[in-house]
Amino acid sequence: MTPPIKDKLFSPLGRTNNPLPIFIMTETGYEDNTAFLGEWGPFQQMVFFLLCLSIIPNGFTGMSIVFIGDTPSHHCLIPANANITGEWRNHSIPLEEESGTVVLSKCARYKLDVIKSFSERGYVPGIDVNVSEIQHETCLDGWEYDRGTYISTIVSEWDLVCADKWKNPLTSSVFFCGVLTGSFLSGQLSDRFGRKNVLFATMGVQTVFTFIQVFSPSWVVFCALFFVVGMGQISNYVAAFVLGTEILSPSKRIIYSTLGVCMFYTIGYMLLPAVAFFIRDWRMLMLALTLPGFLYVPFWWFIPESPRWLLSQGRVEEAEAILRDAARRNRVTAPEVIFRPVQLDPKAGKLVAHNICDLVRSSNIRWVSITLWLVWTILSIGYFALSLNTSNLAGSSYLNCFLSAAIEVPAYTMAWLMFRCCPRRLCLFSTLFLGGVVLLCINLIPPRGCSKSLPYILMGSLTALSGLLSLLLPESHRMPLPDTITHMQTFPGWKKRPVCKLSQTTGEEDVSDTL
Repeated sequence: MTPPIKDKLFSPLGRTNNPLPIFIMTETGYEDNTAFLGEWGPFQQMVFFLLCLSIIPNGFTGMSIVFIGDTPSHHCLIPANANITGEWRNHSIPLEEESGTVVLSKCARYKLDVIKSFSERGYVPGIDVNVSEIQHETCLDGWEYDRGTYISTIVSEWDLVCADKWKNPLTSSVFFCGVLTGSFLSGQLSDRFGRKNVLFATMGVQTVFTFIQVFSPSWVVFCALFFVVGMGQISNYVAAFVLGTEILSPSKRIIYSTLGVCMFYTIGYMLLPAVAFFIRDWRMLMLALTLPGFLYVPFWWFIPESPRWLLSQGRVEEAEAILRDAARRNRVTAPEVIFRPVQLDPKAGKLVAHNICDLVRSSNIRWVSITLWLVWTILSIGYFALSLNTSNLAGSSYLNCFLSAAIEVPAYTMAWLMFRCCPRRLCLFSTLFLGGVVLLCINLIPPRGCSKSLPYILMGSLTALSGLLSLLLPESHRMPLPDTITHMQTFPGWKKRPVCKLSQTTGEEDVSDTL
């Protein structure tokens, strides 16, 4: 992040023996200095669509566990070489009731030695022997899976059922642990190494490690790789989001963050069930979802680094070179000097670096950070819980997944329209609160047991609560957004705090009361 002084001062170094060329940038100064580019020329259109296209793999990577981790119908395997009659083979699995339907037991069978004995004696099940009185045993020879929907999944590959049933949901948890880790690291890495470098590096991580997953020899190896894929997935998503918002003009940021990034994520999400419908083997499905990632390599030569980030690192010449190239693409003339340098006194204060801890160090920033963390966490729980549950709904899992993705298209369109016309707090409150109420109303649909109703009650209550919390956030509709820690201190809706000042005579920086 940039130094916490009244104006944004971009310099590559701290204090030196000679006056430094510092490039002053006020909260709206960058927009003013780059206004010559226009708002929607060929350069902005190229950046917009290439970054949006880079989001598509995130849609099918994040939701692929819906199909590769689905649990087919199964029951205990009776070995083909078991010396029993066909009649006894048909009665070797006990029956049990599941959701009002009588089905074969998934985790037990009648003792095979006893069945063999009765079969050899010529007894007839149900006539000579009361089958229900035979003792049970676990699936000692493994399981037999229904192949009507899937050729294979990770569940059928490594028998993640019965005693090992807990491993299946843990697989998704491991992925989202990677997402959580990537969420913390991606911002720090992009601030240190640049938005573009992190974007392409993490896209490579996501693609390469998903490809390696295809050859996973065990569930443990698969989960370890899935963790890294989760890190790469969220990191390149965030990097693309930030890179686009920093390059595009304010009037295009709303459409980029709604109909752009989110809509292209939905395109990837909608492609997932279409591809999975034709590829029923989990390894081949992952391979098919991985290969498109290699098509993004040429994007490196067309997507530029963020000029804002380059300025924050003191790399002014590189930032101006990108903007001059953008002017050439837009067929406009760039000014001779884009960013105006001034000389500061050698005693100027040393530039201060920031990290994630600064989000909780100041009381006003701490409050909005914690509030947004809670809202985002609750929103993510509800979104992914509903999305990943599509395979458990009645009907075709492919159609359910597609409908779950397709419904996001009108949702993002509505969000874009609301953001254009309505205050931000009203948008957040109305959608979150309404979503929470609808989740609570699902429990009115009979018949529902307590075990099925409790998750909806929990998600509905938390989502409605997050809607109420959003009312405590400061309003940002049609206001210039802050770029630095200092700007956040004086942002409308905050309690103003002392900020560091720049001396008119010496240019000395006072940072003692900034945070």
